[in-house]
Amino acid sequence: MKTHSVPVNTKNNPVKVSVASMIGSAVESYDFFIYGTAAAAWFGKVFFDTEEPVVGIMAAFATLAVGFLMRPVGGYLAGHFGDRYGRKAVLFWSLLAMGLATVLIGALPTYEQAGLLAPVLLILLRMIQGIGFGAEWGGAVLMAFEHAPEKKRGFYGAVPQLGIPLGLLLANGAFLLSGALFEGDWVWRMPFLISFIMVAIGIFIRLSVAESPEFEKVKAEKRIVKQPALEVIRRDWRTIMNIVGLRLAETGGYYITTSFMLSYVVLADITDTRHVLWGTLIGSALGLVSHLLYGALSDRVGRRRVFLIGSLFTIAFGIPMFMLINTGAVMLVIVAISLSLLLSHDPIFAVESSWFSEQFPAHVRSSGISLGYNAASVVAGLLPFIATWIYSMVGWIGPAIIFSLLGVLSTWCALKTAETAPSQLGETHNIAEGAAASTNG
Repeated sequence: MKTHSVPVNTKNNPVKVSVASMIGSAVESYDFFIYGTAAAAWFGKVFFDTEEPVVGIMAAFATLAVGFLMRPVGGYLAGHFGDRYGRKAVLFWSLLAMGLATVLIGALPTYEQAGLLAPVLLILLRMIQGIGFGAEWGGAVLMAFEHAPEKKRGFYGAVPQLGIPLGLLLANGAFLLSGALFEGDWVWRMPFLISFIMVAIGIFIRLSVAESPEFEKVKAEKRIVKQPALEVIRRDWRTIMNIVGLRLAETGGYYITTSFMLSYVVLADITDTRHVLWGTLIGSALGLVSHLLYGALSDRVGRRRVFLIGSLFTIAFGIPMFMLINTGAVMLVIVAISLSLLLSHDPIFAVESSWFSEQFPAHVRSSGISLGYNAASVVAGLLPFIATWIYSMVGWIGPAIIFSLLGVLSTWCALKTAETAPSQLGETHNIAEGAAASTNG
């Protein structure tokens, strides 16, 4: 008697889908992060006509912030099209837009060569980067989250989050390698120019996976709404604003630790930027493991408890981090940066994909998480600029206090956010519908 096995659709395999989402996120994160590094270390001199180092760095950080200001636009578009036409198409177009803008930045003329046209073109391309990156995250995490088994969504949702430390690892590694191989403008240009290789790989991989089964179910049940982004703003705006608060410690602390710290060690004449880059590299490498551990832990003990590891550490670590940096000792600088990423950023970021997704029903989920996530990024994008300005007035204690205050705000939001991990609920049910009902009740 013959037995027939049911063929497995590898396009729906949660491991393959989550890895594909992670690789695409890594490529887009690389593109976005090389801008932050270049802005801190090069763009103040390359694209702006100023004799004052602080003014040049602040101008460069202002262009950095422009990308963050455009991220809610990308989030709105991604949410709208992701909830109407599917998560997969959004991932293709966001990656393509991001990649093209990044390569073109690497080919821009300098201020010395083109005058005011140079910073204008830089800002326009940075705006496109911001829209592309804003469209990226929601689709990537939903593909992983919605393909995953319900009781392992914390783990699988953390996999695309690995794209952030991996992208940062690649970005800082590219600058270190470029500095060793090239001189002059080519040091900062090469990391931008080689982006096209990774973008091509990312697009190929993303096209090989299936559409989200939850979106397909929504479509089959004819629950797609014409204006999902407007619908979720009207219905769940409090949840969106709470997500903004939840993200502040993670995203704001991240850019103080990485982008601002690169310029701080130079302005304060503490140490070489390479030591900050090495700390970031080590912290990011550890993050490739820590995110998975934190995600798996959240499936067992709950999203909120893992989140609080990071937000409470952020409160405690602001002043100690700067005191370690201020010693100028290479090992202590590396330890400070690495600890900030490992214990402040990673526990929060690992659970965001699952915890945020579980706050919204499937037919408006892409819009809900994209809007909340990217609105918080606007604040984060301004922080390197604000931290530099405050440092110029009161010294290092100002940015250190900002870092800790971000932890206070996120901890407060976490304490008033419902737990959604299946292991912590009394019975199996539709988590997102329950969370949305409790939010709006």
